Amino acid sequence: MNIDQTFDLIVIGSGPGGQKAATEATKRGLKVAIVERERAVGGTCVHLGTIPSKTLREAALTIATLRRNADFFDFKLKEDMEVSTLMRRLDTVLQSYTGFISEYLGINSGKLFQGRACFVDPHTVLVTTVKGKKITLRARNTVIATGSRPRTPQQIPVDHEHILDSDSILSMIYLPRSLTVIGAGVIASEYASIFSLLGVQVTMIDRTPRPLMFMEPELTSKFLDHFTRNGGTYIGNARVDEVEWNGFQTVTRLDNGKEIASDKLLVAQGRLANTETLNLEALGMKTGRNGTIEVDETYQTSVPGIYAVGDVIGPPSLASVSMEQGRRAACAIAGENISHQINIVPIGIYAVPELSSVGLSEEEAREQYGDDIIIGRADFDEVARGQIAGIQDGMLKIISDPEGKKILGVHIVSEGATDLIHVGEMAIINGNEVDTYLENIMNFPTLGEAYRIAALSIVNKRAQRAKKRASSPIHKLIPETELD
Repeated sequence: MNIDQTFDLIVIGSGPGGQKAATEATKRGLKVAIVERERAVGGTCVHLGTIPSKTLREAALTIATLRRNADFFDFKLKEDMEVSTLMRRLDTVLQSYTGFISEYLGINSGKLFQGRACFVDPHTVLVTTVKGKKITLRARNTVIATGSRPRTPQQIPVDHEHILDSDSILSMIYLPRSLTVIGAGVIASEYASIFSLLGVQVTMIDRTPRPLMFMEPELTSKFLDHFTRNGGTYIGNARVDEVEWNGFQTVTRLDNGKEIASDKLLVAQGRLANTETLNLEALGMKTGRNGTIEVDETYQTSVPGIYAVGDVIGPPSLASVSMEQGRRAACAIAGENISHQINIVPIGIYAVPELSSVGLSEEEAREQYGDDIIIGRADFDEVARGQIAGIQDGMLKIISDPEGKKILGVHIVSEGATDLIHVGEMAIINGNEVDTYLENIMNFPTLGEAYRIAALSIVNKRAQRAKKRASSPIHKLIPETELD
């Protein structure tokens, strides 16, 4: 086979993980080729996921604010409101962001090839363009960063018009009056809460007793309170037997005999890795559940010289994590030691309200440190900035060790939670103690004040525990003995 061009590294996919791998490799002097099958760079994160959904979220929050102040603004949402109108800033945001990425990749990351990639052998990739042109690339190393796509259960006939998945949900022309959401994970919870805030009658259905089972129950409880207060309904412990479009509405039949009808339906039950066209079988590469690729601690696959990062290797499937994985893969390829494993990963869920966490959960902390761990909480309605902003469902929770010193985990539900969590993340990484929040100055009024309140709660509990120990019968005898 004739080789058209030779590189040090081929990166397949230009999403967050691929971008970071390419730029880091280029910084280290490697000659890099990037292969992207879509017309624009950026991946699902930019075009179908993070950017569009967060743009709609901002519109929903603005509308919610106007509704709260309807007396001042005389505001009423149009009954035939178009979804695209709600996201009128989206095109501007996308053009600006993809323009930046294209320029950045062009300047900093190597040569871009647009087409579908397929492995010929571990060091050779065949790129087929939209017009059918074949280009053969060769490199010592390759990073696979091809992302994922929605998984569709067999009993749900997605038609992308009435029954939608998480890639096609925002292609709706008009805002529906009612929406059924099947699933209770991150994507399901985000869209369910956003559409509920827009006045859509939303029903979430899942087999789990509550949404976002991997988050602290206290946080999801406040999320559910907000969701139901805005008209949403959650049906847990239920399985979907059948879904159909009856020509008028979507109908969802559950295993308990119940039927739910709605204008539109969104299925958000996990994702599949985009690996089916890469010809990985010919390489003998190990893959796992839902097509994900197995990697080692340097993100190298079972085939030497081929690495994989981002959604294609499975959870946590966060853009932030994908970027770091891409950076680390590039470092490993350049022969640098990766200093340590990624142990501290902040989780951010852009539902309404936001949920975010870092470090150990309460259950994990009890397993590792025992039931004497100390927990401090702060409700945002006792924080001045929270009162000013009208935040009713906010809470910050700090989990400390039994001595009330070491910070084990931080969990937040509130608007701004995904930003606030970094204060806790840095404290955990740097080994700051709980008292740090009391011995240093934080701006006032801010939501960050919640850290001081939660920390003070831990310090007070610590003092009460010490006082109780000192007043126990055994401890009373000690000073009396010493006096004798």
